[in-house]
Amino acid sequence: MYRNLEDCLVDLEKNGQLVRIKEEVDPYLEMAAIHMKVYEAGGPALLFENVKGSKFRAVSNIFGTVERSKFIFRSTWEAVQGVMAARNDPMKALKSPLKNIGTGLAAWKALPHKQQGSSLAVAAHEIQISDLPLIQSWPMDGGAFITLPQVYTEDADKPGIMNSNLGMYRVQLDGNEYEMNKEIGVHYQIHRGIGVHQDKTNKLGVPLKVSCFVGGPPAHTLAAVMPLPEGLSEMTVAGMLSGHRFNYSYVDGFCISNDADFVITGEIHPGETKPEGPFGDHLGYYSLTHPFPVMKVHKVYAKPNAIWPFTVVGRPPQEDTAFGDLIHELTGDAIRQEIPGVKEVHAVDAAGVHPLLFAIGSERYTPYQQIKQPAELLTIANRILGTGQLSLAKYVFITAEEQQPISTHHEVEFLTYIMERIDLRRDIHFYTNTTIDTLDYSGTGLNTGSKVVFAACGEKKRELCKEVPEELKQIRGFENARLVMPGVVAIQGPQFVDYAGAEQDLQGLCNAIQEKGLIPSCPMIILADDSDFISATIKNFLWATFTRSNPSHDIYGVNSRFENKHWGCDNFIIDARIKPHQAPPLIADPTVEKNIERLFVQGASLGGLKGL
Repeated sequence: MYRNLEDCLVDLEKNGQLVRIKEEVDPYLEMAAIHMKVYEAGGPALLFENVKGSKFRAVSNIFGTVERSKFIFRSTWEAVQGVMAARNDPMKALKSPLKNIGTGLAAWKALPHKQQGSSLAVAAHEIQISDLPLIQSWPMDGGAFITLPQVYTEDADKPGIMNSNLGMYRVQLDGNEYEMNKEIGVHYQIHRGIGVHQDKTNKLGVPLKVSCFVGGPPAHTLAAVMPLPEGLSEMTVAGMLSGHRFNYSYVDGFCISNDADFVITGEIHPGETKPEGPFGDHLGYYSLTHPFPVMKVHKVYAKPNAIWPFTVVGRPPQEDTAFGDLIHELTGDAIRQEIPGVKEVHAVDAAGVHPLLFAIGSERYTPYQQIKQPAELLTIANRILGTGQLSLAKYVFITAEEQQPISTHHEVEFLTYIMERIDLRRDIHFYTNTTIDTLDYSGTGLNTGSKVVFAACGEKKRELCKEVPEELKQIRGFENARLVMPGVVAIQGPQFVDYAGAEQDLQGLCNAIQEKGLIPSCPMIILADDSDFISATIKNFLWATFTRSNPSHDIYGVNSRFENKHWGCDNFIIDARIKPHQAPPLIADPTVEKNIERLFVQGASLGGLKGL
């Protein structure tokens, strides 16, 4: 397959999947705006040949569609799927050893290869951070960031490449208090492999050596974001996906990827941090400025004719949406093997991935009885919330695999199924004062917030409303009730000021609804700043509702009460209004949007592209 990034781009261009942009383009906001416009239209990969302020070319949207990603990995896809399946279910491989012998051979042939006497550092030019394309995506970003880095670290207790970690952690190149060419910021969230490595070097009182690879075969980029079974190295997966062993060497004690276009080496010293951010993130808001590890730059290398890959992170869907779909196909049944009884877990992309999970499990505790209430489902939900990245979720909606076929990927049908069956006095389960996603500002502080599980199964309990119930119209102080989907209504309320005022607002709304009588057909009500926006599309509903609310603080109930410390209600209300402590949403610069139109007119590089 491809030995480097340029091989891939040439192949994409031959097959009508890449366009060259010859005009000079500003890395400050313009490149990102062009990328987003083309991505949204389902357009090709973009090779920027004239980046203002840098001699290096840049490329984006390589993984912009699942179809293009599969095309890139077309010759290695099945072999990698086979290895992943064998790792997820080793007994299956043992039962059919002859059938799976090719799987083991594929993994063995992909083991990393340490080169002697040659390295990227020898063949490359030594450059500085300021020579790179310093791409800033959003107006309030703290500076330029690497958006597709492969950050490499090793385990101090078990050094060497087979026990290393390759992860995609964002890297800030300039801005804030960083000394240009000498310091960069490394932002990583909780539950990340690099954190384990830094913890060990901190305890030893020594710096953590870090190598940041950028570019190289696209397989290396994908390997950096894949959740892998225990014992399967990212380097091996990179080799399998690319069809060539991961070639590396060591220079000055740092691991160098000899296939990368760029390598930045440096050290993170114990206890040393600097402000990092803001940064437009995948929840659709800015992640704000916080102290994160600062990396002291050792050397920066660029191979001849190096190309700088980048993407834009923002409200889904974005290019990383295709990443997620690709990974789901590759990893297959991994989650089923890890959590007994689970059938599906879907991190909902439209809600920013981590805030919202849909899951299907089993109910096998009492097969001799008709299902009366969730039992095994609650055990499975606990396992989900204790598993890796899934533990960062805030909202989990889970049901059982029953006679009616259902999929977590059909969001409206799935939520409808649960809302028809949920017992609101029994089936809502809170977890308070716990961890949430680092990038989620709906909670009570960095990494802190709450979770809630909605577990429902069994017989249908109610018919859901398909228009706004009369009881939700004409409530003093609340207006413009709009149907979002069956059983879900958005209603507009006063601006959120603080939680004391919110308590009064919501109690007033709950009391007003209660006085009008029961509304069993509408189990979920969303309190919004703009109910037209929430109800306009299902994507708006999923994004605004689940990124702007903290379950423990923002869920209220009509006729709510506690029974043996368990909370229940007749209708639950999620306060999805914007709160002052939350991060601002991402808004593009209209001047930049107008400026980039020059590239889409007839005769320009992007003139005549379909859908634009």
